[in-house]
Amino acid sequence: MTDELLVVRAQLGERAALAELLAQWRVPVWTYVRRMLDADRADDVTQEIWLAVVRGLPRLREPDRFAPWLFTIARRSVTDRLRGEYAREQETLAGDDVATEDPVEAMVDRAALMNVLSELPVLEREILVLFYLEDLTVEECAYICRIPAGTVKSRLSRARRLLREHLKEKGYRP
Repeated sequence: MTDELLVVRAQLGERAALAELLAQWRVPVWTYVRRMLDADRADDVTQEIWLAVVRGLPRLREPDRFAPWLFTIARRSVTDRLRGEYAREQETLAGDDVATEDPVEAMVDRAALMNVLSELPVLEREILVLFYLEDLTVEECAYICRIPAGTVKSRLSRARRLLREHLKEKGYRP
């Protein structure tokens, strides 16, 4: 069943359609959030996202645009979380240990890639995750990030370059 049909049925009050829609998108949303935040924060933010989706679904006017709408909510939730944490850090001016590096030398390529990905600036990481890992189009990324398609393309280019540089620093060959 298509997302559009599930959205319409859920908007008409069919709980099974809503459950199916949420089950279908649960993993992609959590994966996106997890790639932007650590596991603990990802769980919290993912719950906030689903709460916002359930509350906002009756007002979604374009059911065929469910995926971009969903990832817009996810992006906003991640951004709000990061913004709030940044503001608290600025207030306290305490030197918290922000990131913990995994000292394991023999990690699998995927783990290494995820580690390098987490080191990229948020905007570039976000575009890589949306475009390559969530398989969204440039236009969908533009809609989600509220930027022009040309900006998505330039961020993708910069993100690929940064990723390549980070992988080289870690000893990987492109």
